[in-house]
Amino acid sequence: MTDTKTALVISAHAADFVWRCGGAIALHQKLGYEVTVACLSYGERGESARLWKDGKTLEEVKAIRRTEAENAAKALNVHDIQFFDLGDYPLVVDHDSKMKLVDLIRAVQPKFMLSHSTYDPYNTDHMYTSQLALEVRMIAQAWGHNPGEKVLGAPQLYLFEPHQTEQMGWKPDTFLDITEVWDQKRAAIECMEGQHHLWDYYTNVAENRGNHFRRNSGGQAGGRPAKYAEGFQSIFPRTVDEL
Repeated sequence: MTDTKTALVISAHAADFVWRCGGAIALHQKLGYEVTVACLSYGERGESARLWKDGKTLEEVKAIRRTEAENAAKALNVHDIQFFDLGDYPLVVDHDSKMKLVDLIRAVQPKFMLSHSTYDPYNTDHMYTSQLALEVRMIAQAWGHNPGEKVLGAPQLYLFEPHQTEQMGWKPDTFLDITEVWDQKRAAIECMEGQHHLWDYYTNVAENRGNHFRRNSGGQAGGRPAKYAEGFQSIFPRTVDEL
């Protein structure tokens, strides 16, 4: 259907989409969107310390991480999740893989996109993915790329929250109330057994952003009583008929 509402998440590692925008995914699925997640890597080298400490092999780590991500995607009701298996630390995307991602964007025709902050000195895979998201978006918009295909319009690219916001130059300008789907996000978080230490951390982040949502929606003078929220930074100007 040409009027289907869609969204695309470009996630550097298999767990990033869970911590950083799991609520947005579950909420938009509930609103009738079809949300596709592209995982560029499993995070097998740099984000699976617990599994390596247990003596797992590389292939075992990748298989476990994939299963965790698939289970999390089910908890969030993700429409489609695709694994590119490009490796991590460092994440390297060759030309063919980049064009595969362009093909995915054109196939999905997202109304909006979600990816990482533009700067992350703690994890260069993340900021590389942000630049990649901008590049493949640009290519998908080009009429001269694979002429005859439907070109991409101008979807907003939202940058989801990095791990240490103070160090990243990330400034949220959009807060999303995810209270009604929080149980789904927490269930997805608990699918990520390899990073148990982050479960409560990202619960606290959601609670803090809930406070920011309440404050910015009117506070004690009539703000919405959001308990959990996610923050995003938009890259492009937004065109609206009313604020």
